[in-house]
Amino acid sequence: MTENFGVLNWSILGGYIIANLLLGLVIGKNIKNSDDFYLGQKQTPWWAIGISVIATYVSAMTFLGAPAWAYSEGLSVIALHLNYPLVIMAVIIFFFPFFYNAGVASIYDYQERRFGKRARAMVSSIFMLSQIMSSAAILYATSLVLSFITGVPVVWSIVIVTAIALIYTMMGGITAVIWTDVIQSVILFVGAGIIMYALLESGDTTLSSSMSELKAQGKLNPLNWDFDFTEETTVWSGIIAMTLYHITVYGTNQMMVQRTLAAKNIGDAKKSYLLMGFCAFFIYFFFIVLGVLFYDFYQGKTFENSNTIILQFATDYGLPGLMGIIAAAVMAASMSSLDSSFNSLSTVATIDFYIKYFKKDASDAHYLKASRIFTLFFAVLIIFPAIGYHLFSEGSILEILSKVGSYFVGAQMGMFFLGFFSKQTTENGLIIGTLSGFIVVTLVALNTDIAWPWYCIIGASANIVVSMIASRLIDGVQTEYNAYTIKGQQQHFAREGLDEKEQGWYRVPGRVDPINYILFGFFLLTLVFLFSIQFMF
Repeated sequence: MTENFGVLNWSILGGYIIANLLLGLVIGKNIKNSDDFYLGQKQTPWWAIGISVIATYVSAMTFLGAPAWAYSEGLSVIALHLNYPLVIMAVIIFFFPFFYNAGVASIYDYQERRFGKRARAMVSSIFMLSQIMSSAAILYATSLVLSFITGVPVVWSIVIVTAIALIYTMMGGITAVIWTDVIQSVILFVGAGIIMYALLESGDTTLSSSMSELKAQGKLNPLNWDFDFTEETTVWSGIIAMTLYHITVYGTNQMMVQRTLAAKNIGDAKKSYLLMGFCAFFIYFFFIVLGVLFYDFYQGKTFENSNTIILQFATDYGLPGLMGIIAAAVMAASMSSLDSSFNSLSTVATIDFYIKYFKKDASDAHYLKASRIFTLFFAVLIIFPAIGYHLFSEGSILEILSKVGSYFVGAQMGMFFLGFFSKQTTENGLIIGTLSGFIVVTLVALNTDIAWPWYCIIGASANIVVSMIASRLIDGVQTEYNAYTIKGQQQHFAREGLDEKEQGWYRVPGRVDPINYILFGFFLLTLVFLFSIQFMF
């Protein structure tokens, strides 16, 4: 489609790319040491961090994948995204105090304090492997855009997008990641808004008529209450299984948490996540409705690759400059995730492995250089599995990414759950339990029809049970709570007479800030809203 893209579209796309690189260059001038690279200078406003969190997780997976998934499955896909208020509540109540009070750049430092060095190395390795695979899926998604609109081969598109995200991430570190994410989120949602307007404006029937027809075809039932563990998009998989899945994504994933450690204080860190808690439902509902409307517009037409539906519509609509905006929007969605991935992988590799095991006493300048070299290394590494997705993937990339992640999140969830709540679990038992969890999930995936959202809870449950039994058998009975359990932290604060709050926000784990009750009320309202849809039209 090179001959159809045109000067206007190229100008929009090129201007976006140049703006990102210039911003990275400007911010990079303020990066003086490795802490600046990992955490900025702890001066980033909470709302920018919050927008960065949203932009990172929404990504090209949602821009392309959510409409593609909803095109096939209908409004029921929203069930898997009902849980964000519950997720954010759990993370800011239990996880954030441990990470923020420790003053560290790598959240996996917690595992060492709670269990030991081997536990830290294990969870860091799990993160790195899972992050490489998920980032590769994001790269693949974006390559579809460039290939579709320009005719550039997918493999070359993967290389181009990687290079752009790599350059400004290497220059500006986490601060560049956050501020480019803010810009990218604006472009992403402007592009999505234009597509929604064009879709509604170009239909041959009224919106009410379209919705009535879609309802008759079974596309507008958002709540599937069946107790069927082989179905992916039930209310139970969304509220139970995917709540645990997303708690792991938001609470134990360095890529998501690291930017909150750049906040000025724990209150700002919590507010940045609360923004996602209140906004996520609307964002995912928007993109899922978009997919359902595409189904009506194209009368259920079968696409060779469903992930290109939104791009096909932009081409068919023919508005000058629209393809340039959409291309920039999808690249923005992708790079907001890729830059975060590169930076977090570099942080974990440097802090959890390089400094700890290979170069303990080097200068700060050396560690900053090492961080940038690791950023380059992981950017190159991610290219290879991205090509694999291109060769073997045809379904919704959002669904594919979720399936890949489900193999890893159970292990991480089990490790942190045991760290927070278990008195009896020791490092020896934890390692055996984590490996057992992987084995159980693999056997379930290969030998049953159980849907992937349940893999997290299955893997975590196996991990927890085996870890506790093995800990008791190997190390005997533990008589006291470890200082880095939630109970241990609460006892520590009470014993030392420490203030449980900082500027009105709890900094001891397990305490509930009042706004969480409002967030829970919001969750109940979303359920009522979705239930009422069944009686509309």
